[in-house]
Amino acid sequence: MAQQHQSDILIIGSGIAGLSAALCLADKHHVHILSKNKLCSGASAWAQGGIAASTHHEDALAKHKQDTLTAGANINDKEAVDTIINDSLACINWLKSQGVLFEHDESGPKLRQEGGHSERRIYYVADHTGRAIAQALIAKVLAHPNITYFEYTTAIDLILEDRRCVGTYGYRENDDVVDVFTAQHTIIATGGASKVYLYNSNPDIASGDGIAMAERAGVATEGMAFNQFHPTCLYHPQAKSFLISEALRGEGAKLELPDGSSFMHKFHADGELAPRDIVARAIDFELKRLGTPCVYLNISHRDPQWVKTQFPTIYQTCLSYQIDITKQPIPVVPAAHYTCGGIKTDLNGKTSLDGLYAIGEVAHTGLHGANRLASNSLLECVAMARQVGKHIASASFVTLPRIIKPWDDSKVAASDQKVVVSHCWHSCRMIMWDYVGIVRSHERLARAAHSMAFLGMEINNYYRRFRVNRALIECRNLVMVAQNIIESAQKQSKNVGLHYNTDLDDNTDLEGNCSTPTARHPMD
Repeated sequence: MAQQHQSDILIIGSGIAGLSAALCLADKHHVHILSKNKLCSGASAWAQGGIAASTHHEDALAKHKQDTLTAGANINDKEAVDTIINDSLACINWLKSQGVLFEHDESGPKLRQEGGHSERRIYYVADHTGRAIAQALIAKVLAHPNITYFEYTTAIDLILEDRRCVGTYGYRENDDVVDVFTAQHTIIATGGASKVYLYNSNPDIASGDGIAMAERAGVATEGMAFNQFHPTCLYHPQAKSFLISEALRGEGAKLELPDGSSFMHKFHADGELAPRDIVARAIDFELKRLGTPCVYLNISHRDPQWVKTQFPTIYQTCLSYQIDITKQPIPVVPAAHYTCGGIKTDLNGKTSLDGLYAIGEVAHTGLHGANRLASNSLLECVAMARQVGKHIASASFVTLPRIIKPWDDSKVAASDQKVVVSHCWHSCRMIMWDYVGIVRSHERLARAAHSMAFLGMEINNYYRRFRVNRALIECRNLVMVAQNIIESAQKQSKNVGLHYNTDLDDNTDLEGNCSTPTARHPMD
């Protein structure tokens, strides 16, 4: 039976951003968390590399900021870069206070270097940093008396009263009902939308729900053309969405062609440590030039025991596919990885709708610009959770409506044509991969817009006729976010960062810099 739930703070999403926000607010407020699956089952727990943080020495902070701006093609919001990176060491200390045990020795923290970083500043836990952070935060959440969580609950649409967000309708999957969740303040922390692409490194739940809900409520989004493709996902017929961490390249792994020759030096002076967009486009260039299905990442020249100790998850996972990374190279391909755009917020996490905040990958603070610097994502999650906690602590609270109109499904039927949803889901992701991927063109974007408009009409018509379930909610959101990405890409007038259009004759090279076109991507 459907119910109504009321709290001070409603957090939609249970990744590291959402869990951190809950812990920052729960000492003074009653917090509800909605989780589409189990707690922290999204992309946060999949993060292998680590969290970027710099000491408070002015030089170290300045280098971190410059690396962030360089990766983001200097279209970052500089205030966001300053604010979040200045808070980076405080974020590490806060995580330590929550029970996160980063790698260290008697001399202090052990740090790694990743692509785009000019020095070692990545705090990590082996090769499963996200999981380690998530486990520590979940333990704190479960023990906190002011936090209530609802697993297997998918938010459908925001509830608006007098032009203010007062909560959401949430589909409780196990009971097949839609409940009402109201709160003084609502925080969207649903993660990104990489599942909009056929090949991606994300869990299945990364379907852009928060972005789509906000957009339907009239909330501004920004930067949706900038979708980061991770250069190295495991290429194997039985593997699904397994990421090969950038930390391997930071520790000396080389990208190689099928004949064993290296190639990254042809595209960037930093070779394997170039920013992700450059490495992904370089791999894409070679795949299409050679007609080969994958390239290879080779760390077999390092000491076998060291590799097993430093990268136990990657070693064991690859071994399960009969790939011994201490003896042979890893077959890899690029895959959609991170949504740099999202719901536009200020540096308190506040959106253009009163009562609504957004943090983490779902949000666009401006930190990442046109391309995210490796391991700045977890930093943004924690920093913005802390910021939103401080802001809400000083914000005014309003009187909520005593009764919100319950979800009405009296005029819809149970679906007997689920193939429509699965077809739309698959078609959407195929269109995005083929036409709106690493390399784009005017014609491809136009084709994508036309096809996605038809899918949008089809899925919205289906949504109006049948009762909701999680697959339908996700598909509706996925198509809407895809349309947003396409529209944003069509508005780009030059190649910058993660947006690369072969028809933009701006002498942009493979690095996204205006120069001679020596490494331009071929038309294909």
